[in-house]
Amino acid sequence: MAYYFNEPSRTFNEYLLVPGYSSADCVPDNISLRTPLVKHKKGEEPQFSINIPLTSAIMQAVSDDYMAVALAKEGGLSFIYCSQPIDSQAAMVAKAKSYKAGFVTSESNISPEAQLFDILALKEKTGHSTVAVTSDGTANGSLVGLVTSRDYRVSRMDGTELVRDFMTPIERLVTAPPATSLKEANDIIWEHKLNCLPVIDERGRLMHMVFRKDYDSHKANPLELLDSHKKYIVGAGINSHDYTERIPALIEAGADVLCIDSSEGYTAWQQNTLSWVREKYGDSVKIGAGNVVDGEGFRFLAESGADFVKVGIGGGSICITREQKGIGRGQATAVIDVSKARNEYYEKTGIYIPICSDGGIVHDYHFTLALAMGADFLMLGRYFARFDESPTSRVSIGGSCMKEYWGEGSARARNWQRYDIGGGSKLKFEEGVDSYVPYAGSLKENVNLTLGKMRSTMSNCGARTISEFQEKAKLTLVSSTSIIEGGAHDVLLKESVTPKGYSQA
Repeated sequence: MAYYFNEPSRTFNEYLLVPGYSSADCVPDNISLRTPLVKHKKGEEPQFSINIPLTSAIMQAVSDDYMAVALAKEGGLSFIYCSQPIDSQAAMVAKAKSYKAGFVTSESNISPEAQLFDILALKEKTGHSTVAVTSDGTANGSLVGLVTSRDYRVSRMDGTELVRDFMTPIERLVTAPPATSLKEANDIIWEHKLNCLPVIDERGRLMHMVFRKDYDSHKANPLELLDSHKKYIVGAGINSHDYTERIPALIEAGADVLCIDSSEGYTAWQQNTLSWVREKYGDSVKIGAGNVVDGEGFRFLAESGADFVKVGIGGGSICITREQKGIGRGQATAVIDVSKARNEYYEKTGIYIPICSDGGIVHDYHFTLALAMGADFLMLGRYFARFDESPTSRVSIGGSCMKEYWGEGSARARNWQRYDIGGGSKLKFEEGVDSYVPYAGSLKENVNLTLGKMRSTMSNCGARTISEFQEKAKLTLVSSTSIIEGGAHDVLLKESVTPKGYSQA
């Protein structure tokens, strides 16, 4: 006879938070959303934390290098999708890692014997307006000058002029030695009103460039997620089939954290993948696993070596696993159950393994409910797919602006590695749909609005950190009638009334 759970499988919609005492200093501006990303021992800091508890899903329609940069600017993390060739995924990781750093290796370089035509072609290729002129045209040659848009006028030149004749020579440049700190470099930039500062060694070779715009970007994004080299932290998805080739390529490209992308994580395939990583890399490579929906699945992945565990099966807006196979669990119930197992494991071993709630998020208040129930961070697909920064196209559907959004289990994605644990070469049936989501604009604007709601809710509950929130949160089940009571009801909304003399838009 099958095992029966005593409680029904519940969703976030079935819960509300009950407010707690808020002290005078428990205001939204004082709320920290920083949270651990990978496992750590009691009393120790994790190697990686994220500044906001949001990660973007391992999906073709969501997470590429552009999304990775945009989300890292806000303090979150993207896992670049793995349902693509290894070299193209590694290239996306490398591109995101090289996008931002305090000290950057010059990517636009030219020799003094080149022509203006070459400068213009280089600018069109890279988009950079500042070009380093080095003796051999490489990023680490001897610096002889710089070319910026102020050094030439296309309308007054024929394009054959030599770079050495119109560049700003090194004698007129302000440079810095190798030992210069980032703070010192920025002070020099501001003191001399520079747009960039070349860092050169004692032999005059170009080592790095420091740009004013990077300083401005940091000030505009105080929570941006950076590594020790001031580069954005980037995640990458892997599968349990070609991991022996994919993981080394992603690590070489600079990926900071990996995550196994699978519809179901309680398998020998994930155990084999985790074992291989630990044998080859020890604890130096951080890798999450999943997905699971109960404590038994959590303990299996924890003991197999996972650095974090993803929770959720069938709860995504484009996922049809439950109706296709009858497998899954309400996301709220799954998070509560796995959180309990995580806490028990922590008490027993002294090792804290963060959990990620993946799926089931519909409204902004669901974010905070998931955290209250024990999730350390969330993974979101539909939410991020709506923004400018997602890799999909904008289309007009019925007069409304939409963005394309499809599941990894759809025929369009052809991501058989995620679903066919038997190693087949094609999807036997679909577990995801091809769809559209309403276009919502920029990531920054929408994420800041969502975070504002989360901070306000935590303030109402008297908590200034996520861990404190999980200790103090009080949850109540709601009835179907109380859900109706919670929205606008028994009134005629103004926007539903068309004034006389006006046509409906």
